[in-house]
Amino acid sequence: MIDWDDFRFALAVSRNGSLAAAARALRVNNSTAFRHLNALEARLGAKLFERSPGGYRPTAAGERLLDAAERMEAEAIAIDRDIFGRDTRLSGNLRATSSETLAFRILTKEIARFRKIHPGIEVELTIDNRAVDLSRREADVALRALRPREPDLFGRKLADILWAVYGSTDLLAGHPPTTAKKALAGRDFVGWGEGAEVIRAAKWLAEKVPREAIVYRSSSILNQLVAAKAGMGLAVLPCYLGDPEAGIARVTTPIPDLTTELWLITHQALKGSARVRAFMDFVGEGIRKALPTMVHAPGPHADGCAPRPSRRGGSAKKTGPAARP
Repeated sequence: MIDWDDFRFALAVSRNGSLAAAARALRVNNSTAFRHLNALEARLGAKLFERSPGGYRPTAAGERLLDAAERMEAEAIAIDRDIFGRDTRLSGNLRATSSETLAFRILTKEIARFRKIHPGIEVELTIDNRAVDLSRREADVALRALRPREPDLFGRKLADILWAVYGSTDLLAGHPPTTAKKALAGRDFVGWGEGAEVIRAAKWLAEKVPREAIVYRSSSILNQLVAAKAGMGLAVLPCYLGDPEAGIARVTTPIPDLTTELWLITHQALKGSARVRAFMDFVGEGIRKALPTMVHAPGPHADGCAPRPSRRGGSAKKTGPAARP
């Protein structure tokens, strides 16, 4: 007789591709994971995974077990969402996720204000630049820099996020540009690592700047900000991050191709939760008000860069589809 832990273990091996990765995901050591898999296969009398240098691949018996495990997991998650969504308490845990730049410049301050109003709610913030799966309860609420398309998500557009090119004030003082085109020509740049072209700003930079002009690369936008401030080169940054920072200034006007929408979203089943609603109302409104104050008047090297916040309660319509809970 196998139990739910056996199903969870098989799913972890399948999803992570190796026993070591599954062990890390389940927070057990490798030897424990190895013994667990051997014991499970012995109990079932069937081999569940083929071992190869490329990883673990499920056998026919493994596929059958995984199908059942995924159905059980989906039902367990659905029950968990339903119970959480009916909770009227303004206490307990709430999991949020955001990019590192939003957390650094805006979100953490707003969470601190939220906690003063609702001290009974324990907020757990995960810094993750990917779009986490809210259907699987990887988070209860999420800040995303794109309009959600999933039909089971609800949310609110907070603002448009604008991007521009920035450089250290010392660097710009030594080589003041006369036009935006001249501002970029012949300059060193800070960019993303290889293979990051899926990021819109990284793709734009790769199209506009010769490869040899990128003298420093980092997967962290915050680190790119630090590098630009240190004079290593120009960097493409969101205006809410670059404008308030002393020691750097805008080199260009906002880049239309890089404008994104900032949304605060949750799963449809969680919109009735008192914790989720309180967080989305209070923190969402705080971010909506804070964003324009993060963007200053243009310096001597660029035109204006003003965000376009949503009207209060505006953009609360169903998209593909997201609607304010």
